[in-house]
Amino acid sequence: MNQGPTYGLSAKVAQKIAGKRDPQKEAEAQAWIEELIGEKFPEGVAYEDALKDGVILCKLINVLVPGSVKRINAQKMPFKQMENIGNFLTAVQGYGVPASDLFQTVDLYERRNIPAVTQCFFAMGRVAQTKPDYRGPIFGPKPSEENIRLFTEDQLMEGRKEVSLQMGSNKFANQSGLNFGVRRQVT
Repeated sequence: MNQGPTYGLSAKVAQKIAGKRDPQKEAEAQAWIEELIGEKFPEGVAYEDALKDGVILCKLINVLVPGSVKRINAQKMPFKQMENIGNFLTAVQGYGVPASDLFQTVDLYERRNIPAVTQCFFAMGRVAQTKPDYRGPIFGPKPSEENIRLFTEDQLMEGRKEVSLQMGSNKFANQSGLNFGVRRQVT
């Protein structure tokens, strides 16, 4: 934003992060957000610019958890916008999104890591599907469910008798005839 050009390792990191951006995933996230909050993103405004002030983020989490962000700052002062983003991140973590799927405020506000922001939305969609009161659209992969298998002692004994295909075979290629330490004699 208000930074000069990056060089060296910083430039490589910035290029790598920019290479991770997926316009299709961003469009999916935008469509999910628009459907949940009942509003379209501003026309002609880039994905990250529409989210930068944190207002849409706060509206999104308030739909999923009513009252989780008590005051949404619509002012254009940078610290108020960053406060909105911080309030969103706090509420999202309380909603059940793992800390590993959250982004830093500067990732969005300074456009440092937009793929992390999109990943956070996918994590929110995944967590939302586990909530019994969620009635919104399916977004992101469905979380796996525990599937415990119980075997009797007889079944376990039968399984040990089976020769597994993973055991391999020693009847094919082997190292017989190889001489280590002996020079090759070429005549």
